Amino acid sequence: MADCSIKPLGDRVVLELKEAKQEMKGGIFIPDSAQEKPQEFVVVALGTGKNDDKGNKIPFDVKVGDIVLTSRYGGTEVKIDGKEYKIVSCDDILAIVG
Repeated sequence: MADCSIKPLGDRVVLELKEAKQEMKGGIFIPDSAQEKPQEFVVVALGTGKNDDKGNKIPFDVKVGDIVLTSRYGGTEVKIDGKEYKIVSCDDILAIVG
């Protein structure tokens, strides 16, 4: 997990791509360009939160350090200091892994 210099707003979450284990099956090497893009990410920062109709803060379902699955096309990908991050709404997080 990296130090993240991004502070998301609202119900947004900053995610960092979880390093995928490179495996060779049957002795065939599949280059990165041909592999499906993984959707497992590590939560590195949480936004300021969202309020309900009465003004109460709605707690996040995830915390920093959680490994999550996201929708394939949700969120915005950004690159800061050579690291790639994905900023998503809480609604784009589908599940917590493990």
